[in-house]
Formats: sequence, structure tokens, C-alpha cells
Amino acid sequence: MDKNVLQWIQIGYTIFSQKGPNGIKVQTISKLMGKSKSSFYHFFSDKEIYIEALLNYHLERASIVIEKERQCKNVNPEMLHVLIEFKEDLLFSRQLRIHREVSIYKDCFEKINEMSAEVIIGIWSEMLDLKDNSASAMLVLNLSLENFYLQITEKTLTFEWLDTYTKELKAMVKSIQNGYKP
Repeated sequence: MDKNVLQWIQIGYTIFSQKGPNGIKVQTISKLMGKSKSSFYHFFSDKEIYIEALLNYHLERASIVIEKERQCKNVNPEMLHVLIEFKEDLLFSRQLRIHREVSIYKDCFEKINEMSAEVIIGIWSEMLDLKDNSASAMLVLNLSLENFYLQITEKTLTFEWLDTYTKELKAMVKSIQNGYKP
């Protein structure tokens, strides 16, 4: 990818991660780049083309994250460190989830989650002591991801928060297995 194009995409990626698609404004991005709006249109004929480039960049980044997840031997601490390393990418995915009424965002979000789930389900099942029940492990993964994206922010997405989150999930599953008693 051309270095100039990549710079435009990286700035937009950060903005999208923080503010979602409503934050993507050609004037704002041009100002941050120190370039004119016509420079933006030199590389991207319109904002929709730019958004597609951001989504493709996100898919590329997700492939890197998934490969790192594949190398993890456990959820806590190894995968949690990967999640912290790729914090901006998680926040980008969060924006896709928030704005999933737009089909291109929904499709990108679901594709990445599906690819990631296939890779992490083994260590996920092990963490939850559900090695013999992969269907339940997948159900908990899907429910917890939905909840996860509702809760994360730039401020809360820390190792400590992730550690607590995974421990609470594990305790919840154990409680259900033991016949929850309030």
C-alpha cells in the first residue's frame, strides 16, 4: 500500500475507533494530515471508498490479531496481553458493533468474530472448564463478546479490567454448573 494512502487510512482508523463513522469527516482528517481536502479526494474518490479502505485495513489488522491469538496457550494472561496490544483494533470493532445496523459494518464485525472464535474456542473452553462441552463454550463466548463490546472504552480496556472480566465469566459458568443458588 502506498505510504501516503496508509497515512490517510491510519488517521481515519484512529478516529473511527474513537468516534465511529460519524467522526469520519474529510475536513477533520485533512486537517490532521496537514493536507487539503483535495488531497483526500486524490486518493479516495469519495467518503464511501474511504470507509471501504478503513474496513479492509481493519480486516488486515484482524488477521494479525487472530494469528497472535492462535499462538496463545491460554486466555489469561497470554490472550489478554494480545488484546491490550491491539486495543485500537478492539475499539474499532466496538464501533462496528455499535453501528451494525449498517450492513457493511455488521458484515465486517461478524466475519472477524467468526474467524477469531474458531481460533480461540479451544483455550476459551479450557478457561471455562467446558472442554467437554464446546457448544456451551461457544454460547458463553458469543454472549460474553456481546457484553464485552458494550462495556469496553479507551479508559476501561486495561489488563486489570480484562483479568477481572474473565474471572467473573469463569465464576458465572462455575456457578451455573453447580446449580446457581443466590
